[in-house]
Amino acid sequence: QVQLVESGGDLVQPGGSLKLSCVASVPTEVGDCMAWFRQVQGKEREGVASVDARLIARYAESVTGRFFLSKNHRKNTLYLEMDALVPEDTAMYYCAADTSGRARLDEGCTLTADHYQYWGQGTQVTVSA
Repeated sequence: QVQLVESGGDLVQPGGSLKLSCVASVPTEVGDCMAWFRQVQGKEREGVASVDARLIARYAESVTGRFFLSKNHRKNTLYLEMDALVPEDTAMYYCAADTSGRARLDEGCTLTADHYQYWGQGTQVTVSA
């Protein structure tokens, strides 16, 4: 079992920045994947960014160049730095992890929600003037 706890969500003005954190209860192993998803009420969960144990990251087209992943292995923490935020980024952001290998690609990890076994409770990001 892997417990994930997100934090860092907030209300921010358009053009602003936020940094989300996801603390995992266990260290990442070779082959594991971690990812951020987001969901607006009434819509499907959308993959935002994923990373494997070798730190190969993949990003959704809508956030490429604005969002960046990083990891602190000592703290078992995954970060999502979000810059140049726009109102369309408003959503509940979820951290997810896969230890089964289902999300793993030859390089990096998928952005498909069904491939991830473990989920945090989410942190709300609101972008509004």
